[in-house]
Amino acid sequence: MTKVLVIENEAENRNIFLECLEAEGFDVISAENGLVGVEKAQEHAPDLILCDIVMPELDGYGVLSSLRQNRATAMIPFIFLTAKSTTGEVRTGMKLGADDYLTKPTTAEELLGAIATRLEKQAAIKEWYAAQPQQVIAPPPASASVSAQPQSSSPASPQLQEVFDFIEANYHSSINLSDVARVVGYAPAYLTDLMRRQTGKTVHQWIVEYRMAKACSLLLETNQSVEQIAEAVGYQYVGCFFRQFRISFGTTPQVWRNAQRIQSSTALN
Repeated sequence: MTKVLVIENEAENRNIFLECLEAEGFDVISAENGLVGVEKAQEHAPDLILCDIVMPELDGYGVLSSLRQNRATAMIPFIFLTAKSTTGEVRTGMKLGADDYLTKPTTAEELLGAIATRLEKQAAIKEWYAAQPQQVIAPPPASASVSAQPQSSSPASPQLQEVFDFIEANYHSSINLSDVARVVGYAPAYLTDLMRRQTGKTVHQWIVEYRMAKACSLLLETNQSVEQIAEAVGYQYVGCFFRQFRISFGTTPQVWRNAQRIQSSTALN
């Protein structure tokens, strides 16, 4: 049974959401404020979280920031519930890693539709990564500069050097397996098999690693916005960049940048 956590401080609204979700067969958990919501998210590991923004104790932004910094809860789909959805609020939430916004009052159809969309996307992501020999790269220490070229788990053969040269030169563009295969003169299926046998990773995984390494470098060494960095490393949609960064590092780009800079400042002192 799909488990949904509802974090809402107004009892009347909270009960409406609970009744609607229970009627649709969801296993529903409720929290009356942000602090309780964070505790219940960590305790119950829900499949999705609905969260109000304006709350006592800890507001919705604080809840999302806390959950995105915890590897166990970083990937849970998160939908904000808000009485007003200004551009500033949306940007703040998206930078923290929110997946969607619903403006109160909302209809049952809107609520259930948003939940279904997020759960379907989450399932697709999990299915895709389960099919890959995923190998997550570790964030670099704050004191170190990040190379734009991640290290292979095994030495690259001369046969694949052209592949890596092309990825390094073009990771910032919308390249895929077919593009790489066409340039190096291999069939996509053959190149996929060759890469997996010799490096343990797919072409797509190598493209992602180059992008994530360069993103870390830009986060540490520049003051560019997350949106600018996402575009610079080849992501047309910043939401896709946020999702991949969370998959790789268990947190959001902004939270990671702040933590690294605090760590670096502490080390210098």
